[in-house]
Amino acid sequence: MLRSILLALDDTEGAIAARDYALALARHTGAVLTAAVLMDRPGLMASHEAVPPGAAAFKERRDAALLRQAEAAAAEALAGLRQAADGLPFQVVTLEASPAQALLAAAGGHDMLVVGRDCTLGREEADDGLSPTIEALLHDRTRPLLVVPPGAHFDPAAAALVAYDGSAGAMRAVQLFALLGLGGCGATVLSVADDEAEAASLAGTAAGYLQRHAVAAKALPVVGTHPVEALLAEAAAMPAGMLVMGAHEHTGLRALFTGSATKHLLRRAPCAIFAAH
Repeated sequence: MLRSILLALDDTEGAIAARDYALALARHTGAVLTAAVLMDRPGLMASHEAVPPGAAAFKERRDAALLRQAEAAAAEALAGLRQAADGLPFQVVTLEASPAQALLAAAGGHDMLVVGRDCTLGREEADDGLSPTIEALLHDRTRPLLVVPPGAHFDPAAAALVAYDGSAGAMRAVQLFALLGLGGCGATVLSVADDEAEAASLAGTAAGYLQRHAVAAKALPVVGTHPVEALLAEAAAMPAGMLVMGAHEHTGLRALFTGSATKHLLRRAPCAIFAAH
């Protein structure tokens, strides 16, 4: 069961949606929520940066101003969390390293990491709406990652959409989704293959596993070669409470997800994505 959630705190639209999603999930499950404040002081100070003669004083003033801005943004995000929590207790941890490195280390002590899709985490750019840190977190085998897009919210009555292609990543995602108790409202397992029997076998395997863990799951085999479009259409039609998927799998022609397909889903999914590597 879900017992501990780590939330990456930030002030972007997606991060605010992630904050509210994590709070609602904590209320629903009774899990302890920990908010991570990212304060990458070495990165903010750009200590590795060469300083021309006579520019040391300017750099010192600039670094102090950047640090003040980061501290003010963190304080504002924490204040927003306290207001949104409305009395729900939570813990706060300050992580003073690069975002990916700090979150990877901290996530080991929690069941799941929740992050906004567009999080800048203090200093990163997310020009395409997807935080660069998310890809780094998926590449490194950290805890399951819940990526929340702007506008998404936790709906305790909404079923999940499970993407399953038989790969190790998909198997792990399905297992963790079940063991963390996130399937209380049921799930639809969608599998895509160019052969009807294979699609049915894949979807049936994952649906059967979920059913054995008391998840009301149904199989949805799809014949075709465009799994991303099939998943996006089904997620919108349900509508899905979350999309469960493996990430960055390269297992031959049957693989549902490559790195590029994962990125497409992360950028375009209308609901939160529960991803495991």
